[in-house]
Parts: sequence; C-alpha cells; structure tokens
Amino acid sequence: MVIRELTSGDLDGCLRLAEDRGWGREERKWRFLLEGGEGYGIVDGAGDLVATAILTRYGGRTAAVSMVLVASRLARRGLGTRLIAHVLDRAGGLTVFLNATAQGRPLYEKLGFRVTGGASMHVGVFTGPPSGVSRAARPEDLKAIADLDAEVVGANRSDLLRRYAGFAEEIRVIDDGRGVSGYAGMWRNVTNTVVGPVIAAGPEDARALIADLAARAGRPVRLEVEDRRPELAAWLDGHGVTAGMRTSDMVAGSGPLPGDRSRFFAPVMSALG
Repeated sequence: MVIRELTSGDLDGCLRLAEDRGWGREERKWRFLLEGGEGYGIVDGAGDLVATAILTRYGGRTAAVSMVLVASRLARRGLGTRLIAHVLDRAGGLTVFLNATAQGRPLYEKLGFRVTGGASMHVGVFTGPPSGVSRAARPEDLKAIADLDAEVVGANRSDLLRRYAGFAEEIRVIDDGRGVSGYAGMWRNVTNTVVGPVIAAGPEDARALIADLAARAGRPVRLEVEDRRPELAAWLDGHGVTAGMRTSDMVAGSGPLPGDRSRFFAPVMSALG
C-alpha cells in the first residue's frame, strides 16, 4: 500500500470512505478542504482509497490536520499511524493541531500530540432573536477581517478567508467605530448550518454575532464550543442549540498555539480551527 497525494479526482473515494466510517457525504466540506489543503491517502493493491488525511497550512507558523479516516475493514493495522507520521513529516517545523474524537485520541497521543482542551458540538434550531449589533460584511472588509484573524490566531489565514468568502452563506462583522473588532460566518453543510469562525472582542459581541447569523439560518445550526467557554455553552443550551458529541483539541509538540485565544470563540469548522 502506497501513500500518495490526493486530488479533486479522489473526491468520490473520500466520500465513500467517510460513509464507511459513518461520517456521511459532506461533499462541500471535502471539496473546500481538498482545494485549500494538501490531501494524502493510502491506496491498496486494487487502487481503492483506504485512508485519508488533509494538512492545511497557515502561513509559516501553524497547520491543521483533518479528515483522518481508515477503512473499517483495515482498522487497527497501523495505516492511520503511518499516514499521520507522513503528514507530520510533510509539515516540517510548523505547529500542528487537530480536533480528535475519543477513538482517535490514543493514536495522536502515540505520535506526540497532547491535549490542550476539550470541546462540545452544539446542535439545534436557535430560538433567540437577532441582536441587531452586527452588519453584513462587505468586500472591502476582507482585509480588516484577515488582519484581525491573524492577530487572534497568530498565523496568516488570508488565503483561507478569501476562499471562505465564496464558500460561506453569510459573513457578519462588528465595527466599533475604529474598524472591524469582530467577525463571524456560517456555511451550509448537509443537515445543518455551521456557525464559524467566531472572533470577537468579548463574550457579548460573540453572542451578538452568533445570534445575528443563527436567527437567519432557517435550519439547525452547529457550533463547536470549547470547555473554557461555559458561559457561551450555557447561552446556546438556553436557546435551543444543545451540547452533544465531545472532542479534544490537540497540538503536536510542547509549545502552545500562537495568537490571542481570548478573542477566539469558535472555529471555521473542527477540521480547520
């Protein structure tokens, strides 16, 4: 079995593998990740894709690992370990992070990842009113959004945000009179609309951004909320968006993620941070 780079032509194979592991056919998500990241896969002797992982670089500082899957018929045979080791080698000296399920966590720990926090996936129909505090983002806001994002996450994600502007259903900003102090977006997945990223000056602004998006979604919304945000989790629970599956945020190496995480309230998606 060989490791090779994935292309857009592998999308159907990725979707079949995701279905095999009960993930569903998230075609828009896979396409977005493959177009913006480096996909790697293991192919068996028959040419079938049996394992996947995607590495998304943010400038020269950090990188996210996502979509780590191994075919159920080949589980626990070392394919995941081999593929993630390859991805880490390709990442070079970047600080690599990921979001792990309980099943995947032991594999990542074996490869040097450490848990930096926990998170819960909140899903449901938002029952609160919009705040009216934010406004729709305009094309001329993109540079200010990218500058704010880089300050908060500690890495240049301008390429990601340019693509996200066309991928998202809506992006909203809070302008404090001196410029963009917060922004959030939402994008349509198969059965729900994901609200993220959410970057704001404080919890009140984060709730305002979420409310203005979630109230307009017209369907269930989904947000990943870290354990260090209990006030946000309780607010969502009280407005119909309740906690479900738990995951762990993990980082390879000894250092923390860069940036000002006090203003980081939700990721673009669990795959990207």
